[in-house]
Amino acid sequence: MANEDAGENASPAQRIDARIAELGDWRGDLLARLRALVKQADPEVVETWKWRGVPVWEHDGMLCTGETYKQVVKMTFTKGASLQDPAGLFNSSLEGNTRRAIDFHEGDPVDEAALQDLVRQAVELNIVTRRK
Repeated sequence: MANEDAGENASPAQRIDARIAELGDWRGDLLARLRALVKQADPEVVETWKWRGVPVWEHDGMLCTGETYKQVVKMTFTKGASLQDPAGLFNSSLEGNTRRAIDFHEGDPVDEAALQDLVRQAVELNIVTRRK
């Protein structure tokens, strides 16, 4: 299984670092970039590692995941259907009632401002939902 070098006792951040290094191609570079954008958008974000190898970013609940596949890096927002997406970033998992995702292919541009806006909206939604 991937990330065994990180060790069972590795922190989620260390496991994500190991995944990025292990990929060693455009997917690792993009995952690192997306990770940095999430952390810039929400300095209080908590990184977790779930489902045997998926980086997850949380703040008062799950915000989004960073999944890597052979042809795509997928960023899934767990409550994406409730977020405003005026830039039209969501291009995957559009049929569901809750989740929305962005599939990034090699060479795709990243609208950093729009992506960070989605992260901030997801944080605010989680905070408001927790208060209820």
